[in-house]
Amino acid sequence: MEALVAIAIGAMTAAGVYLVLRLRTFPTVIGMTMMSYAINIFLVASGRLAVNKPPILDPYATGIEYTDPLPQALTLTAIVISFGMTAVVVLLALGAYIESGDDYIDMPDADRREDGDAE
Repeated sequence: MEALVAIAIGAMTAAGVYLVLRLRTFPTVIGMTMMSYAINIFLVASGRLAVNKPPILDPYATGIEYTDPLPQALTLTAIVISFGMTAVVVLLALGAYIESGDDYIDMPDADRREDGDAE
């Protein structure tokens, strides 16, 4: 099971990096979202992959009968933060699309302003 989770994290990270390097805004936003999902899965997996075990530390428990609750709390916090940041990035991309008329990330040479050019 650990190998399957590691392969899934690696595949999501690779797909996210590929999408971030695209020259359009929508695949870039999707790539950043995929990388944040990969990080969240990595955080949950770092707390030990245990099936049907509670995330509660019991002082009377014998052996390993729980999962670590800290990575799960960090993951919940990361999900909320990544959702908010994704909303901000989508709104910035939408504003850039409305302003320029296309969603390409790179700027054409004719539209570039040099440091000495006046407005």
